[in-house]
Amino acid sequence: MDSWSSRIKNYSFLVTGSAGFIGFHVARALLTHGAQVVGLDNYNDYYSPALKRDRDRELRGYPQFISIEADLTDLSAPESLFQTYAPQKICHLAAQAGVRYSLINPFSYQKANLEGFLNLLELAKRFKVERLVYASSSSVYGGLTELPFSEEQRVDTPISLYAATKRANELMAHAYTHLFGLATVGLRYFTVYGPWGRPDMAMWLFTEAMLAGRPIKVFNYGNMQRDFTYIDDAVQGTLAALMVSGLEPYEIFNLGNHRSEQLAKVIALLEQELGVAAQQELLPIQPGDVPATFADISLAQAKLGFQPTTTLEEGIPRFIHWYKEYFELPASPRV
Repeated sequence: MDSWSSRIKNYSFLVTGSAGFIGFHVARALLTHGAQVVGLDNYNDYYSPALKRDRDRELRGYPQFISIEADLTDLSAPESLFQTYAPQKICHLAAQAGVRYSLINPFSYQKANLEGFLNLLELAKRFKVERLVYASSSSVYGGLTELPFSEEQRVDTPISLYAATKRANELMAHAYTHLFGLATVGLRYFTVYGPWGRPDMAMWLFTEAMLAGRPIKVFNYGNMQRDFTYIDDAVQGTLAALMVSGLEPYEIFNLGNHRSEQLAKVIALLEQELGVAAQQELLPIQPGDVPATFADISLAQAKLGFQPTTTLEEGIPRFIHWYKEYFELPASPRV
């Protein structure tokens, strides 16, 4: 075990969005290492609150987990949390997610992603938090065509409000690092998938539709490429961002699998795993969507020791196994 993973148990962490997909997995990993974790979530209805409650129930099985239902945009709630539990490090994964939803519900992004983040920056400054790690997104690269995406590229051309709020988070963090010496690390996650995943993402949507005998909606006529990152790899990178020493006060890292996969490959692997042929409804690209993503992870490799290991061929069966277990579905024959 390397040095930072053995040090996790000495810390108290605040994980915002602890009932969300990545937040749940990060909180569980920290708890497994023996840390105290305060989890904060507002259980909003962007997708099934029941799924979020089930994730939270899993975390409550750990004696050192404290679950708090509150909204970051109400400053008094996280403020009292800091006064009571004094977390030393923050992993901020709460956000209004989704590119397409931002086209029709813009104000929920302004509130959660901008006001909520500002509240957290203020509290981190006031309570002298050691490090604030926060979720940015690969969507900040929208408008760029040169692959792979590198942290050195200018990201001034967001093509969705969601992406704009995530870029704004990076800029707000920079200001607080510059003005107040707050140590911040932004993580640009690339299409994270796996057990306990999000029902609004392609992997889940395709699985659900295929099992129900419904067509799947395939945008950009199937010509989509994504850097699919398995949740365990994303978690390893996130824990490293929380724990490794020697980082600059302000850092941004890509966390991806460093391979750009055709959506057709995902569909073929799902067909194989589910024993169902997909009926594909080919549609034009959606406003705000990026045709291809591909992460240059050399910076995260150098500074975080980040090394993703899970291929789609390994990750998709694990997701399907969890999905069927969660919904108590019978195992299906593989084709």
